[in-house]
Amino acid sequence: MFDRLEATEKRFEDINISLCDANIISDQETYKKLMKELKNLTPIVEKYRKYKKAKQSLSEAKDILSESGVDRELKEMAEAEAEAAKEDIEKISEELKILLLPQDPNDERNVIVEIRGGAGGDEAALFSGVLFRMYTMYAEAKRWKVEILNSNETQLGGFKEISFMISGEGAYSRLKYESGVHRVQRVPETEAQGRVHTSTVTVAVLPEAEDVEIDINPADLQIDTYRSGGAGGQHVNKTESAIRITHIPTGVVVECQDERSQYKNKDKAMKVLKSRLLEAKREEQNSAVAQERKMQVGTGDRSERIRTYNYPQSRVTDHRIGLTLYRLTDILNGNIDEVIDALVTADRAAKLAGSEE
Repeated sequence: MFDRLEATEKRFEDINISLCDANIISDQETYKKLMKELKNLTPIVEKYRKYKKAKQSLSEAKDILSESGVDRELKEMAEAEAEAAKEDIEKISEELKILLLPQDPNDERNVIVEIRGGAGGDEAALFSGVLFRMYTMYAEAKRWKVEILNSNETQLGGFKEISFMISGEGAYSRLKYESGVHRVQRVPETEAQGRVHTSTVTVAVLPEAEDVEIDINPADLQIDTYRSGGAGGQHVNKTESAIRITHIPTGVVVECQDERSQYKNKDKAMKVLKSRLLEAKREEQNSAVAQERKMQVGTGDRSERIRTYNYPQSRVTDHRIGLTLYRLTDILNGNIDEVIDALVTADRAAKLAGSEE
């Protein structure tokens, strides 16, 4: 580990020198690439330097303690310093192990989020709208941009399905844990008897694909136009601006009808198609990942879930890590960092345990 840390610090110093080079500064592409690498290395190097400082403090304290004729007060100070340095070394060592874990290459990407009503009909569609609002409020708090790609709204104001892009630094690193079946338990407004119903919504979070990663042959696409539908509005059913793209080799179908412009709908639909094809490509390369994602997203059946939102008890439970919080309203208002932080910690702990086996 320490050979790797020394190499990382050396690379950090080399980049700093390179960034002062006039030729590098004038080459914007290289400059941005080095700045990004420097940003990724900075927390590791800063933590490693703290580790070395703690090691130096321990060494100096031991030197004092090894001397003969040291007065009692100085000896006590040296003993306290040695103890504090040992604690720092142990703590920083664990933090360094986490920082050195392999990073998900998609973490800094924008994401495409797809929410679909599962079991529960209108109630599931309404809760799709609740989750969309939750993620939108979370994105706004992070100063990320939200752009609706496609939506199929119901008469009651919910969504049979809605897909949207969230653009911002680290969006995927935070939202990737949201993929799966979300279960809601509450009394529907249409329920006269006041009985609690259980419904489900599926969420898929995909990293946005870059053009260089997915090369699509135009001959493989079937592009259809149709009149946009939905719950109403001045523009509905007046022009054939909605787009449906079918990727013939895979059978993947993407629709987009949210914009008035056929061109804009086509552009958004292509973004979604590329991200889905990139996800499929990755899953082919890693069958374990494919199985894991299948297990996460599931079929939308009531028995499958990663998280439950219980309205009568104001409770949110994430079943993957056994976390239960009694502040439902706060979470549905977009304050989901506590849940995500717990998932990040659990994920790191699992990876750390795997790396030490």
